[in-house]
Amino acid sequence: MLTYAVRRLFLMIPTLFGILLVNFMIIQAAPGGPVEQMIAKLRGTAVEATARISGAEGDGFQGNSMIDHGASSNFESKYRGARGLDPEFIAKLEKMYGFDQPAYIRFGKMIKNYLTFNFGDSYFRDISVAKLIAEKLPVSISLGLWSTLLIYCISIPLGIRKAVTDGERFDIWTSWVIIVGYAIPSFLFAIFLIVFLAGGSFLQIFPLRGLASDNWATFSWPHKISDYFWHITLPVFANVISGFASLTLLTKNSFLEEINKQYVLTARAKGLSERRVLYGHVFRNAMLIVVSGFPAAFIHIFFTSSLLIEVIFSLDGLGLLGFESAISRDYPVVFGTLFIFTLIGLLIHFLGDLTYMFIDPRIDFEKREG
Repeated sequence: MLTYAVRRLFLMIPTLFGILLVNFMIIQAAPGGPVEQMIAKLRGTAVEATARISGAEGDGFQGNSMIDHGASSNFESKYRGARGLDPEFIAKLEKMYGFDQPAYIRFGKMIKNYLTFNFGDSYFRDISVAKLIAEKLPVSISLGLWSTLLIYCISIPLGIRKAVTDGERFDIWTSWVIIVGYAIPSFLFAIFLIVFLAGGSFLQIFPLRGLASDNWATFSWPHKISDYFWHITLPVFANVISGFASLTLLTKNSFLEEINKQYVLTARAKGLSERRVLYGHVFRNAMLIVVSGFPAAFIHIFFTSSLLIEVIFSLDGLGLLGFESAISRDYPVVFGTLFIFTLIGLLIHFLGDLTYMFIDPRIDFEKREG
């Protein structure tokens, strides 16, 4: 098992490299890069935005020197909207963002820096990417971990209960709850919660935005903890209601399949109690499929589902950061968040395989690979 674990850890390196390479090629081919974004800002907001951006970047561009209408009237640029701008200024923009070098050199420098977790600086935020990610990551971790924990704590016992009582009254009425969970997307349920419980048209029990009150730093520790859970209740609940349905059905069907197998009938014939049969024999085999699906479920809950939840509840997390950076073509932030997402995903898959082997010792990935 140790040999397999070490081999898997080393295989993460080329996998991570390949993912970054593919995404780098796709993003480089996409129109509207950072140079074009800057040109659009210059065109759209004139001197005020120009002065602010140039001051943030620290390159000393002055508003009256950025646009030279006479000198570049016949200038043809590869950037859309660059007509009327001084070619020298365009060259400075390219150098500032590193686009004066070939793509393979930029990618090589990026990989070299990423080996030491140096993600560079944001193009438009005047802050290092590592610091930006460190500021946003706790929000996404809070939302993702609590949602995942509650979904599994609800879905697994509920799925087992539905399998044991298959076709009975409990199974039937809980199926209606699962249908509702399937039918209502998390973002729509989040809006429903806001309207009814967060000062919409009915009650105002929970706060509408953020993970803490404005004066949170002045609270005592018990008050800080209660304030945190008060703020995170609705976002987590919105994630849970849409995520528990599929896992509940997966657990139920897995247990139903195992309950009808011959070894269960043999265990019952030996006089073992129903609880001993269920949790001593069926549980380990039935949970294999649930464990194997954990990495994909975790990534979905942690990143995909939480993106819209972060937007709706004004939670300044990593998912929202990655989305906004992709829209604004802030490449250092895009690749920095992609690197973190991918690394977490690979580690979760790795831990899922180890858990798989722990639950069922008969599984030996080393022999399968050999």
